[in-house]
Amino acid sequence: MASTASGSLALSLSLVVISMAFLLKVEGQNLATDNVSVVEGETATISCRVKNNDESVIQLLNPNRQTIYFRDVRPLKDSRFQLVNFSDNELRVSLSNVSLSDEGRYVCQLYTDPPQEAYADITVLVPPGNPIIESRDDVVSEGNETELTCTAMGSKPAASIRWMKGEIELRGETTVEETYDRMFTVISRVRLSVSKEDDGVPVDCIIDHPAANDLLAQRNLEVLYKPEVKIVVTYPEGLTREGDNLDLTCIAEGKPHPHQINWLRVDEDVPPHAVVTGSDLYIENLNKSFNGTYRCVASNAVGEAYDDYILYVYDAPTTIPTPTTNPVNTQDSRAGEGAPPKIDHAVIGGVVAVVMFAILCALIVLGRYFARHKGTYFTHEAKGADDAADADTAIINAEGGHNNTDEKKEYYI
Repeated sequence: MASTASGSLALSLSLVVISMAFLLKVEGQNLATDNVSVVEGETATISCRVKNNDESVIQLLNPNRQTIYFRDVRPLKDSRFQLVNFSDNELRVSLSNVSLSDEGRYVCQLYTDPPQEAYADITVLVPPGNPIIESRDDVVSEGNETELTCTAMGSKPAASIRWMKGEIELRGETTVEETYDRMFTVISRVRLSVSKEDDGVPVDCIIDHPAANDLLAQRNLEVLYKPEVKIVVTYPEGLTREGDNLDLTCIAEGKPHPHQINWLRVDEDVPPHAVVTGSDLYIENLNKSFNGTYRCVASNAVGEAYDDYILYVYDAPTTIPTPTTNPVNTQDSRAGEGAPPKIDHAVIGGVVAVVMFAILCALIVLGRYFARHKGTYFTHEAKGADDAADADTAIINAEGGHNNTDEKKEYYI
């Protein structure tokens, strides 16, 4: 019993050692490959790679386990498979003109004991056809809603659809339908309200798919909108005064183009002699009775709009006589218009000189007058004093006596 148990233990240990040695050998011969994605009609390449190969045989099998290549020999009679490289460490094979039927799991096999296998999945990509964009409405009026539909057909995998209006991204509703041949059809719808600013703006349906680039469909919005109206004063350029003429032009733009333009005066009648010619209103010889609000109304199939002009007639300008000027100084006077008046210092100096001369003459006359009267007083006071015998006689003679025959006179020059 003891010997039997010892023999079983030894056998078990031997098996473990052999298994570990085999596993170490297999792990040393790692087999690897990669999955491949390829667009339908293009070429796929499958690579079976071995690390530390001990001259074991490498072969490639198709999804039906049929041998495509055994070492460098191709048993399968499909000329689309071609050997790209064969060595102890790699078997590389190309498959041209790939179709959906080629999709599946390919097997890289290394002849060891037991054999090792690695799997390469080939995925065939089918790009969608050109997208189709449709609009529920050919034209739409401003403020209303429209719907656009974009369809991407026959793709694998299913495509994704994005919407752009100008530089703005829109959010659509998408549905995906799978067809019998494992292909997909994607339909996306977007709804949007439009304004007059959207007229002519492009809406893009953009397709995102791994097998296609730059796939899009575009449609320009066509929006109808009511007119935009603006009144322009053609004449006069400044204030409107009595006696002037008035010329107004009504500019109206819309889609469709306005088919009718009317002039009216708010709450009153248009002056009887006013002339309306198309979009122009002409009134001559203005007066204050024409004051009021004049309105231009334009309409099209979408609606109507208007613009107002408020007329206020000012008094006619007062005429001021033009002062006469010296022809020689006309240019100087024009050059000085609007500037402060210049002071003529020569004139002022002349006036001052005349005034001073008059004052000087007056002072001289007054001086001579006062001097003459003063000399006569002293002369009369001394009359008879020289011939008098004493003071009393001199006083009597000075007070008007006429006994002295010699009269004394003095003259001033």
